[in-house]
Amino acid sequence: MPTPDWSMSYPMTPRSVRLARTHTRRRLTLWNWPGDIEDAVLVTSELVANAVRHGRRPGHEVWLRVAVDDEKDSALTIDVSDPVLEFPVVNQAPTGESGRGLLVVSGVSESLDWFLRDDIGKTVRVQLAVGPRTN
Repeated sequence: MPTPDWSMSYPMTPRSVRLARTHTRRRLTLWNWPGDIEDAVLVTSELVANAVRHGRRPGHEVWLRVAVDDEKDSALTIDVSDPVLEFPVVNQAPTGESGRGLLVVSGVSESLDWFLRDDIGKTVRVQLAVGPRTN
């Protein structure tokens, strides 16, 4: 059986956050992923919301990729790509209503990283373990 791997692009609008959540939940349920699906949906929601809020550029979309790594005990990788080169900052002491998203993501994930894409922009990558976190 092939390793589960799915991706989709969305317009850079706030409605895309809800769609990405729904699609991620549905995909992981269909795959019968043994990890915490609600954590995966939360991570997807925060990353797509950040991309829509901070990465909006005319003529570009936000890309979401969800993949299970069977070689790593079914760990889940969530990639969200946008056209902006600036990397997000995890604010350890957020103020007000903004700045908490990546802190929450960091708290539920095994790892949080980002890298430049070959064509344009960056990808923020989160990995979720099936069992308890090891970091």
